[in-house]
Amino acid sequence: MQINGAKQQRGHVLLIAGDSATRRRTVQVLPSKNLAALSMVPVSALLGSNVPSDTTYLDGIHDQNALQVRLRTAAATPGPLLVYLSGRLTTDRRGQQLYLALSRTTASTVRYTALPWEWLGTELRTRPQGLTTVVFDLAADKAAWLLLREYGTLPASTAAEVYGVVTPPGFAGDEGVSSYTRHWIEQLRHAPERPSNSRLHALTVASAALPPGALVLPGIREITAPGYAFGHPATDRPQGRTDGPAPQPVVPRPAHEPGGGRGAGPAPRTGTVVVPQTDAAPSTQPPPAHPVFVAQDPRPHIHALAQSGRHTEAAQMAQMWEQYILQTDGFDSPKATEWVEIRADLAKMSGNFLLATQLWVGAGRTRLVHQSPDAPEVLSAARSAHYCWTQLQDAARARECGPELISLLRALPSLDRRHLTVAQQRLEFLHDTPDGS
Repeated sequence: MQINGAKQQRGHVLLIAGDSATRRRTVQVLPSKNLAALSMVPVSALLGSNVPSDTTYLDGIHDQNALQVRLRTAAATPGPLLVYLSGRLTTDRRGQQLYLALSRTTASTVRYTALPWEWLGTELRTRPQGLTTVVFDLAADKAAWLLLREYGTLPASTAAEVYGVVTPPGFAGDEGVSSYTRHWIEQLRHAPERPSNSRLHALTVASAALPPGALVLPGIREITAPGYAFGHPATDRPQGRTDGPAPQPVVPRPAHEPGGGRGAGPAPRTGTVVVPQTDAAPSTQPPPAHPVFVAQDPRPHIHALAQSGRHTEAAQMAQMWEQYILQTDGFDSPKATEWVEIRADLAKMSGNFLLATQLWVGAGRTRLVHQSPDAPEVLSAARSAHYCWTQLQDAARARECGPELISLLRALPSLDRRHLTVAQQRLEFLHDTPDGS
């Protein structure tokens, strides 16, 4: 956030922890853990400014009016402002409006005990341009997710820079700092100088293992706009760089598709970011400082990266392509499901059996919507999910994934019944096993 002029006054950091997001005792996001991690980061790094600043932590707040007062006070600060929100995104039963659930919010009291999302825009709309940043790390319940799918984005104030992710329902998160916030903090800590907000967001999305279909803001139009290189304006590059002009990203299009290799396809709707990645030609050299989108089939290169042990780069590129396909072909399209399965296989190769299990189960369920229970692709996804689940050594994590896996196995009568029997027996054993065993 750039601060110009000599008469700058105090800044403000407002950190808001809403209600935890859990589903069937499976944790998706723990806002208190996120705020605790952010409290260890210098305020100057959070704010992107060295002006004197105040910090307000709201953890466990349950009064929507008290929260509005805090938000209004923060919005009145004359200097730079950062508002961070984490928790469960939900809706009311009558108006179908989005809310951030607070610590005492229930399904019947949303309108009176949760923060209406539109209040955020209302309170920040009079802020001067360039002084306000909103960052969010949220998990949506089923009703909120349907509304987000309809919107295609998460509305916010036009007076603020808005960055963040919304995790869809049904995917387990970390029982600690959630992936987006954790990698956001790591980028701040490891960067030799504080990145611009847009670059910080792009680097975070590229490194975080987000679940398939996660809503990521800003959208592809903003990140791939002319003048941006890997998520930040070309003019924002560090001084003294000698690696030439920053390349302009191009929306990827596989070579086997119509128009492949001839530039960008139809502009996707706002709301999901595609992060630029490395050049498509396999190489043992480090990726370029300003990676660009590619117009070739990336699967051979992704496989080569994973085979050579460069699992993070392979996962990043696969996630980039999945996000693109989600926008061009839809959430439930066969191509989108294929990329979920590619990510699942990459997770298995890297030893991340928790993510691999979740992705394979998700792929199997998506295929069941469009294919018969005895389709080879459905059975293959179920077998892969079962295998990855058996490799989970953490009893708590295995218990979290077990019910969803067993539900999938039960829906496949033509699958070898030993899969279901073994899974049920293991889940029963896990319920008698102490955590960490």
